[in-house]
Amino acid sequence: MMNRTLPRKLLGSMCGISSRRLSFAQSAVNTVQTQKELIKSRELEKDELRPLYMDFQATTPMDPRVLDAMLPYQVNYYGNPHSRTHAYGWESESAMEKARKQVADLISADPREIVFTSGATESNNMSIKGVARFYKAKKKHIITTQTEHKCVLDSCRILEAEGFDVTYLPVKNNGLIDLKLLQETIRLDTSLVSIMTINNEIGVKQPIKEIGHLCRSKNVFFHTDAAQAVGKIPINVSDWKVDLMSISGHKIYGPKGVGALYVRRRPRVRIEPLQNGGGQERGLRSGTVPTPLVVGLGAACEVAQQELEYDHKRVTLLANRLVQKIMSEIPDVVMNGDPDQRYPGCVNLSFAYVEGESLLMALKDVALSSGSACTSASLEPSYVLRAIGADEDLAHSSIRFGIGRFTTEVEVDYTVEKCIHQVKRLREMSPLWEMVQEGIDIKSIKWTQH
Repeated sequence: MMNRTLPRKLLGSMCGISSRRLSFAQSAVNTVQTQKELIKSRELEKDELRPLYMDFQATTPMDPRVLDAMLPYQVNYYGNPHSRTHAYGWESESAMEKARKQVADLISADPREIVFTSGATESNNMSIKGVARFYKAKKKHIITTQTEHKCVLDSCRILEAEGFDVTYLPVKNNGLIDLKLLQETIRLDTSLVSIMTINNEIGVKQPIKEIGHLCRSKNVFFHTDAAQAVGKIPINVSDWKVDLMSISGHKIYGPKGVGALYVRRRPRVRIEPLQNGGGQERGLRSGTVPTPLVVGLGAACEVAQQELEYDHKRVTLLANRLVQKIMSEIPDVVMNGDPDQRYPGCVNLSFAYVEGESLLMALKDVALSSGSACTSASLEPSYVLRAIGADEDLAHSSIRFGIGRFTTEVEVDYTVEKCIHQVKRLREMSPLWEMVQEGIDIKSIKWTQH
């Protein structure tokens, strides 16, 4: 086939991404550069309606039942839960311990194994740095994956700077880890394996039970970041052989600024605390426990346990509705991640020949997020999508749809309708799409950069 040399141009990019483009697309480039200015945060106009919320992996609205439980401790019961000499402290302590049991019950743990934190980021930092530093005299090897949350990866990089050896396991194209590779990677000096339960970007669910049993057989501690899993799928830390588990309040319809860390008692896991002080939370996390927030976390866990089965069925129904409608109307749409081993409420789709950030702008009346993790300082697509081997073009064209407890069928249908319309409109503007329709093999073209 004749080799074609064409200039590489930008169309539909809002973050300086080098999408492949033809020179005659310059007018479209100017349009998109104008859109780039519009993506900056702003206040809604006086009569402008708020967008529909379809970003439940980022955060969730607080369940009204959670707010009801919290309010008394914001106003009337304001005692320090660590004050042991009067009723104000006793009331708050009782509420705190009730919340601890509510969190423990959701994951089938002992309440004494629950440590309250400020959120999953702190829990992840405590687990990884805490275990590594406590056992560093004998073990200096950590294992994690390339698709973990940034706070896990950054914690591991900090440990590398301290002299630890960290292995970042690759994942298969479906986003799942290779258990055989994990087994081969575990060494005699491995102290910890940290692998998330459900990925926050593509929704894949790792084989946590199998990983847990493997780690236990090798005498290696196992930590999992379950921020996206707790309250959404059934969890039993004993069956799973999990030693440490991170939990976030605002991912399960609870308040922001609070989370928990499960730390196994038998066999005992020792961690070095990140912060020191009054020795609260069994000396693992000093600082006054915020009673209203932990009450909210406990209530959110209790509600999640009551609603778990119903929520999962309903979210599955809505997710299937969204995916089927979009894929039946638009060609060249790819779902990222394993189609079966996944949490249905996190749907990550790549729309070929459409820039993800441009589609987000076009869908401004729906609150979504791009899978391309686009920032003004980075030209790179999402590291999660790169790790599963997605083409760079597809990685830049991904959108994450988050469906949750309060999502309605009407919202899903509206989002689908708008998405279909805008994808078709953006493709009509794309010279690449036109070339594909003419039967030209885009990958055979040799592009030059100007």
